[in-house]
Amino acid sequence: MKKYVVGVDVGGTNIKLGLVHPGGRVMARSHFPTKPLSSSKKQLIAVLAEAIKKIITVNDLKIKDIAGIGIGLPGLIDYPRGRVRFLPNIPGWRNVPLKAILQKKLNLPVFIDNDVTLITLAEWKFGAGRGVEHLICLTLGTGVGSGLILDNRLYRGAANAAGELGHLPLNEQGPACNCGGFGCFETYVGNRRLFALASRIMNKPKMTTQQMFVLANQGHPKALRFWRQVATHIGNGLVGVVNLFNPELIIIGGGVSNNEKFLFPAIRAVIKKRAMSLQAAMVKIRRAKLGDDAGIIGAQVLVDHAKSL
Repeated sequence: MKKYVVGVDVGGTNIKLGLVHPGGRVMARSHFPTKPLSSSKKQLIAVLAEAIKKIITVNDLKIKDIAGIGIGLPGLIDYPRGRVRFLPNIPGWRNVPLKAILQKKLNLPVFIDNDVTLITLAEWKFGAGRGVEHLICLTLGTGVGSGLILDNRLYRGAANAAGELGHLPLNEQGPACNCGGFGCFETYVGNRRLFALASRIMNKPKMTTQQMFVLANQGHPKALRFWRQVATHIGNGLVGVVNLFNPELIIIGGGVSNNEKFLFPAIRAVIKKRAMSLQAAMVKIRRAKLGDDAGIIGAQVLVDHAKSL
């Protein structure tokens, strides 16, 4: 029998689980809320372990049918040691040996990594980046995350902390950022900044990017101006990435990427205008393909390629 992977995508609101086929298909799913458990690290780990056991047993599988558990978490992860260094949105998670704890509870190999790393692995192997040897995967949401595939392998950096494109400075005197810097890419295109910009442009409180998308589709000039500004910021953030890494492909995911028709042509135009001509001419921009399943599917890649990643 082919061996499956249990993929886990840990978020600040929900924890999603999936039983993943070796070919990247999600065969079964489950989930449970994070917030009721966020005050107790021990309880959250216990519930997670039980949820992993349950998704195996309810699908008529046994431990011997499972190749391993792959877990993506929203924070700094010590991948070689299997430790959670820090989760900014789930309190109490500092220097937690999650891999060792779960392996003892489950009697299965466990691999943990940053959630955007898993999304990158999924898009590279099964999604928009399939067959591409040099790519950048960018996720746009509350924060800006990214992963790097260089020479057909994941690039981690010296401390497994490479890929923080959200914290590339776009401005020497820009807005303060949660990372402690200022003028970071994330301070221009993170959701909070975009909601504030939309409200200011429309002179109306609590505007969302989805509302701006609807208005832009109706031809509303202020909404169209909003998306041009957003695309310009994203394009400017990617120019340095294109020049530095010379990728074949940049994959853009996250909620904002749903507005492809208003974003992508303008992003391409900024890169073509500002990046060096050779790099700009060869890079392609694509929308992420795997949606909400990307983190779970990426867990399969993490387990399957653990020795080479």
